[in-house]
Order: sequence, then structure tokens, then C-alpha cells
Amino acid sequence: MAETFGVRLQERLRELGPLCVGVDASSALLDAWHRPDSVEGLEFCALAVLEAVTGVAAAIKPQVAFFERFGSAGYRVLERLIRDAHDAELLVVADAKRGDVDWTNEGYAQAWLRDESPLAVDALTVSPYLGVAALGPLFDAAAASGRGVFVVAATSNSEGRSLQEARTFEQERVQEMVLRSVAEMNQRDEGLGSFGVVLGATRDAPDFDLATMRGPYLVPGLGAQGADVKDVARLFERCEQGTVLVNVARAILFAGPERRGLLDAARRWRDDLREAL
Repeated sequence: MAETFGVRLQERLRELGPLCVGVDASSALLDAWHRPDSVEGLEFCALAVLEAVTGVAAAIKPQVAFFERFGSAGYRVLERLIRDAHDAELLVVADAKRGDVDWTNEGYAQAWLRDESPLAVDALTVSPYLGVAALGPLFDAAAASGRGVFVVAATSNSEGRSLQEARTFEQERVQEMVLRSVAEMNQRDEGLGSFGVVLGATRDAPDFDLATMRGPYLVPGLGAQGADVKDVARLFERCEQGTVLVNVARAILFAGPERRGLLDAARRWRDDLREAL
């Protein structure tokens, strides 16, 4: 059986620290880099970020929307980025937030979590709002291929709170239900499980004991969205080392396009996060 994503991720985090760099090649970023808002600009940005953070970040997180907006040409750039990142021994988390009924999720699983797919990544973000159980094909495919899944529990944007903090029929908050459901699935793995959650650094600590997840956390919200390293340290203070992967995007990307600027920004965030966690 393939080595699990959870084990690989924890080893990488202990070696390099908790930094994940978001590859968010938006129109605004390309304009700030004085690059055309085109496939060529997208490719330049993606590969420049990859080159700069190799050896510094544990992972990159391409935001699929910024590739998808260019159609098949954008996906070709994404496929190249995934290949080049794996060649450079960086983990790749595709931020696609896929999630539908189980029949459709089988197709998403084949696209992102199967060895033979050109889009195969180390882990995929998914949305649970058609039911956590409906994500079963994604969990099964990840387990079979040694990959991971990050389920959105509580995002860093304020608009999500009314839904994520709503209560189920059993009077459990939705975010707590997601956290509990993912933690239960991780009980079957030895070591760190491969099923994690997305939990924004701008949020207050949930009622769920985060130290009992037995899986990884993907943490957005630092920098442009208002959270800082102290917020991450507060939220995950009781969690085991090597279980928290912290995404930083705009605060690093807007230090470019020069490699030195990107590298210096990535190193500062890495060092601060490593000290805090």
C-alpha cells in the first residue's frame, strides 16, 4: 500500500516547517507584476512562485479558479505546475473545493486523486455541504492512492459563519459536525490520518477539541485576511507538531515578481510560523 498522505505531510512539516504558499494568480496579482492577464502571464507567475519557494515551503496550494478561468489552456499550465512541483519534491494541495452527490464525486475523485490523471495532486479541498457522507468516493480514492482530502469546516471569510455555525437537528453546530465526522474517519489510520479540515485562522476556537483530530489542518486567513501568526498559535496550541499546514498567499505573492522578494517573504513567514508552532 502507498505511504499515506498524512505520514508524508507530517514528515515534511517537521523537516521544513508549516508554510504552504498559495498560488493565486489573479488578475490583480498579474497587474501588480506588470504581466498580461493571459495564459502566458499565468504560467510565468505559477512557475516563478514555484521556483522561489522550493526548499522553503512544505507545499503549494494552487487556487484552481485562477487556472480554470483560461479554460483548457489554464489547465495545461496547472498540469505543468503539478508535475514540476512534484519533481521539486513539494506537496501540492489543489484548492478546488469540489463536492457534490456521491455519483458526481466519483468523477472528481478520478480527476484529482487517481494516479493516472494529469491533475493528480497530493490532496484536494472539498466542500461538505451536500453531506459529509456524499464525499465517500473522494475519501475512498484518497485512501487507495495515498492521497489526502481537506474538508471545509470553518473558513476565514465572515460570510461563511452563518452557515458554518448553524445548528443541525441534533443541535450540533455544522462546523463541529464536520470536525467530528472527519476525526472519526481518521481513527482507522496509524499515525497521522490523511483526512483533514480547513479551519480559518480568523475564527475562534470551536467546541471540538482540535488536538483529537488525528489528521491535518489546512489554515487560511493569514496576511490579507487579517490573521497573524499569534492567531494560529492560539488556535492550535494543543495540537501535535507537524499537523498544521498554514497557507499564505497574497502576503508573499505581492512581494514579487522578483525571485528575491518572493524568497525573502516566504522565509520570513516560514520562520515565524515554525517558531509559533
